[in-house]
Amino acid sequence: MNLTFNFIKSISNIYNEMIENGFSLVYFGEFSHDITKMFTSMTEADMEKNSEERSVQRKVYHVMVETLQNMNKHSDELKGSNIGNGLFIIGHKNDTYYVITSNKVAREHKDNLEKALITVNNASEEELKSMYKKQIREGSISSKGGAGLGLIDIARKTGEALNYQFLPLDEENYFFILEVEINAKKFAKD
Repeated sequence: MNLTFNFIKSISNIYNEMIENGFSLVYFGEFSHDITKMFTSMTEADMEKNSEERSVQRKVYHVMVETLQNMNKHSDELKGSNIGNGLFIIGHKNDTYYVITSNKVAREHKDNLEKALITVNNASEEELKSMYKKQIREGSISSKGGAGLGLIDIARKTGEALNYQFLPLDEENYFFILEVEINAKKFAKD
C-alpha cells in the first residue's frame, strides 16, 4: 500500500511540475522518423487549437525537427537500427516555446560539440548566414550522417542563443541538454 501511495505521489509531483513549467509533451526513449512525425503533428494540432500564428508554428516546427534529427543522428546511445535515444520536452510559457532535448554524448565527442555551440552562440546574424552557406558548399558529412548545419540553422531561425549543458554521467559519457527558445511575440506577423 505504501509503495502505491509513494508512486502516485511521485506521479502527482511530476504532473504538477510539468503544468507549472508549461510542458505539454515529455518523452524519453528512441527517436525514429515515425516518432518525430507524431510529435510534430501533435504540436501543430496543439498550436492550431490555441490559435497560434502560422509564422510561429513554422518556427516551432522547424526547431523541433532539427533538434530531433540532431538527437537521432548524434546520440551516442543508439538503439536498434541506429535510432538515437534520448529525452524530448516541448512547452509553452509566457509567449515563449521551449524545445528541450537531451541525449548521451561520449567524452570523445563533447569538445567538438561544445566548440560548435560556442561558435554558433558567439556569431552575429550575418556570420551565421555565412557559416550556413559555407557549410552547404564545403561541409563534409560526419560518420553519423550529419553535415553540421543543424545548430547553425536553429540559431538562424530563432535569433536566440542555444542554451546547453553537459552533465557527467560516468567516466566516458555526458548527458547533453539543449534548450531552444522560440519567442512567439518576436515572430508574430513575420
